[in-house]
Amino acid sequence: MAVMKFDQVPYETVREGLKRKIVFTGDLMTVLLDFSDGPWEEREPPHNHPHVQTSYIAEGEIIFYCEGEPDERLKAGDMFFVPSGKLHTIKLLSKKARLVDSFNPLREDFLTKE
Repeated sequence: MAVMKFDQVPYETVREGLKRKIVFTGDLMTVLLDFSDGPWEEREPPHNHPHVQTSYIAEGEIIFYCEGEPDERLKAGDMFFVPSGKLHTIKLLSKKARLVDSFNPLREDFLTKE
């Protein structure tokens, strides 16, 4: 199906305060992240992955941290990208935030059910 309506994609609870919806094709994945546990006192632990990532802040405000780059305060409407292998993370500044992440290739680890 080429169209996925919001209610057709189920939420997955990642942890308390974070839910996500995932859609994907053969080599592209889009992940809607809804945070509801902000603001945070500390940033999340940095991580990296072999995937290229772009992110759009649809709601809320964050600080984006990326290895070798200055920290950036971002708000709704802003975007960032992460090259393959770079350490990165965020700190939520608002009570809620919605990020729309895209990955190439697919994040197989997001598709694995425990």
